[in-house]
Amino acid sequence: MKHTKPYVPTDYAGKLAKTFLRNPLTIVLGIFLLSIGYLALMVMPREENPQMVVSGSTVIVALPGASAAEIQKVIVQPLERKMKEVKGVEHIYGRAMDNVGIITAAFYIGEKKEDSNLKVYDKIMQNLDILPAGAMNPIIKPLDIDIDIPIVSVAFFSKTQDMSTTELYDRVKKIQHHINGLDNVAVTQLKGGHKHQFNIEVDLNKLSAYNLSMGQITQAVQSLAYSVPAIKNTSKENTIVMLGVENAIESSKDIGNIIVAQYMGSPIHLSQVAKIDDSYDIQNFKSATISVKDETGKFTPMKEQVTLTVSKLQGTNAVLIADAVKKELEIYKEFLAQNGISYVITRNDGERANEAVNELVFHLLLSIVIIAILLVLVLGWRESLIVTFTVPAILAITLFIAYLTGQTINRITLFAFLLSLGLLVDAAIIVIENIHRHYHSIESIHETPDELMIKATDEIGPPTNIATLAIIMTMVPMAFVGQMMGQFMKPIPANVPVALIASLFVAYIFTPYLAVRMLKKPDHNEKGDH
Repeated sequence: MKHTKPYVPTDYAGKLAKTFLRNPLTIVLGIFLLSIGYLALMVMPREENPQMVVSGSTVIVALPGASAAEIQKVIVQPLERKMKEVKGVEHIYGRAMDNVGIITAAFYIGEKKEDSNLKVYDKIMQNLDILPAGAMNPIIKPLDIDIDIPIVSVAFFSKTQDMSTTELYDRVKKIQHHINGLDNVAVTQLKGGHKHQFNIEVDLNKLSAYNLSMGQITQAVQSLAYSVPAIKNTSKENTIVMLGVENAIESSKDIGNIIVAQYMGSPIHLSQVAKIDDSYDIQNFKSATISVKDETGKFTPMKEQVTLTVSKLQGTNAVLIADAVKKELEIYKEFLAQNGISYVITRNDGERANEAVNELVFHLLLSIVIIAILLVLVLGWRESLIVTFTVPAILAITLFIAYLTGQTINRITLFAFLLSLGLLVDAAIIVIENIHRHYHSIESIHETPDELMIKATDEIGPPTNIATLAIIMTMVPMAFVGQMMGQFMKPIPANVPVALIASLFVAYIFTPYLAVRMLKKPDHNEKGDH
């Protein structure tokens, strides 16, 4: 009988195998890893595409009564020159219209939103003196990709013909208020509808006859409205339309009774020089229609609709928010039915994200099954089961670390897992193949199973570590890709190296642990052995 000294591992692979081979906590560790991976899969926010860090700000400056050419010269161009001084700005877009100038600064992809918005705010506040006299205070609106791109859109339309667009808008606005209060909802908007509004059409002939100016009309109306009405400088049929008069006004008579001036000791009321209508926002030329299928499958005639859009906070679960919106709509189903209003969900990114994630998870499981079948044909069903177990354990570690680092589950994250799936099993296959070789080698007949496991794992440690490190190095350059493509592909260099490192530890710890319990050492013919 040949006796050998106990094998002493020299590499971390063998040392890990020796530490966990007979440790009762190994199975506890395996269950723990699978559990945290499953919990991470359940609680991680789901969305269709990865988070993009897009920074930008829009500056709006109003100058009532100024033409587009004047706005371009005294507002847009000076502010564009100042915005170029802000560090990190990639593009600047200026637009001049009658009464208002708009300047948009787009920062390089990846610039922090908070810092970028603060830079723009500081620059504008430091240069208020360059604005012309009469210009209103600038309005600075940060751009937010999470808020600007909704995840849910709901189209509301009336089933009756006698409901006006303003009535439809007012009823949907009640629902909007409650949906905006849901958890993790950033902002809601109504589009396509018409708001209730008083419209004032000023007769230029009467204005001239009373020797009045548009400035006097504006100041008079401002005393009743909380905001300066916008003045449309284009005239039609010798009238000027003043828009945007909003306040707690009960009727058009309240506006008509405004005294705009005194003439020969008598007051001149607004109704004497203008026509006031209780109508809708006629300056809103946008409208939207929808056609839906009826019970017979035929499309109904086009109907005016109001669209409610819902945006989420950054890093939150689109699936949960979309489900919450659907539940809230169910609560108002009776209210909508009583008012003759129906709705159709025209966009649901939460549902699409969930379908995309579930589909990729299915393909991930399918890939694991295919790998298991191939290993059964090459090594055997016991070896196949051992390697198959390591894949969920590796993915569990990767998912949990991704959750801790604030990532979300999206198409690119799962694509990174699919990309690395073939690489993840390499270490486990190498370990189990070497164990299989030692088990069937007649030279190892006198070695105990524990010694075989430690020796087989220790032998392949250095080359496997170097090979894995080489693969990780190929992923590192992808982390330095800039602009939008770098942001979009960020989950790949963030998750693939983690998965590969996890595959080494799982292969060195669990493969020998399972092999010593599942594999059977073959009976060798000991004839001729000593």
